Amino acid sequence: MLAVGVLAALALAACGSTATPTPTTSTTALGSVRQQECTLVGGVLANGPDPDADPVGYADAQVQPLRQLQVDDAQLHRAVLQLAAAYQSYSGASRQAGPAAAVQVSKSEAAVNAICPGVAN
Repeated sequence: MLAVGVLAALALAACGSTATPTPTTSTTALGSVRQQECTLVGGVLANGPDPDADPVGYADAQVQPLRQLQVDDAQLHRAVLQLAAAYQSYSGASRQAGPAAAVQVSKSEAAVNAICPGVAN
């Protein structure tokens, strides 16, 4: 009889529990997957020459690292590849094609920034 009373008490205690599930460490500590991938993109873009001092050298230095990024977010992946292509076009553009290539870089940076605010600045 004592065992039945103990089990009943435990069952009632379990019903009144308000324990909250613990979030996974990766999401809590590092943010969402997209936030993590934005951080990776920002890390790549932070490397290389100073974009203001050497815009062509900066663009050229970004192409390969951007293409090598492992990005699972499909929208961000497309934007990163478009940015890499725009940088490649800009770094190899002739004097006449340079302004149009620069416009494409600006559009591609804006597309990345729309997904990851401020990353491509």
